[in-house]
Amino acid sequence: MTQPQQPSAPGTDLQSPERWEEQIRQFENRATNGDDPQDGIVFIGSSTFTRWNLSLYFQPTNDLVNRGFGGSQLWEVAHFAPRLIPPLKPRGIFLYAGDNDLAAGRTPQQVAESYDQFRAATDRHNPSLPIVFVSIKPSPLRHSLMPLMDEANQLVMQRVKADPSGRLRYLDVHQPMLDEQGNPREELFVEDRLHLSHEGYLLWAELFQAELSRLRQG
Repeated sequence: MTQPQQPSAPGTDLQSPERWEEQIRQFENRATNGDDPQDGIVFIGSSTFTRWNLSLYFQPTNDLVNRGFGGSQLWEVAHFAPRLIPPLKPRGIFLYAGDNDLAAGRTPQQVAESYDQFRAATDRHNPSLPIVFVSIKPSPLRHSLMPLMDEANQLVMQRVKADPSGRLRYLDVHQPMLDEQGNPREELFVEDRLHLSHEGYLLWAELFQAELSRLRQG
C-alpha cells in the first residue's frame, strides 16, 4: 500500500499519523462492539466534523456515524481509512479535510493526491462506495489561504467530474459561506474564526440534505 505523503511543516507530531493512534483505536473498539451502525452514512475528516453534533441538525441520526478526529489532515484521513471504513460497511461517505493540510504547508496538488489516496484505500474494500467530498471551507482565520483552497477544491472537483460512475460527488460549501464581497461570513464561525458556529452548522445541514437523501436512498 502506498503511504500518503507527509507534510512539510516542522514538528515530529505533525509528520506522523501515530499522534491519532489512541483515537483510532477507540473508533475501532466502537465498531467491534457494535456501538455504531453498519450500512450507514459515515462523516469522516477533521475537526469541523469532530465538533459537529449530528443529532442536533439531522433527523433521524440512527444511520449516521461521525468519524471526525481532531485537527487531522487529509493525508492522515487517507492513512487511517483502511482501519476506519471497512468495519462499518457504509452505504456512503461524507469526507471533509484539506484546510489543515494547506495551513501546514502542503500544496493544493498534494491535497488532491491525498484525496486520490483516500479513494484508493476505500476502493480496495468497496469500489462502488459513494463518496461526497465536502469542499474546503473558507474561514476568517485562514483568509490568506483562500487562493490555495480554491485551487485544491478545483483539483478535486475535476477528479469527481472525470469519474464516469457517478458515485463520486462534490459538495460546495465554500461559495455559500462567502458574503457579497467574497469574504467569509463572520457569523458562521465561533470566536476562533476557524470552526463553525451554530449558524454555520445550520447552513451546512441545509447544504448536506440533498446528498444525504441520495445516499440514504442508495
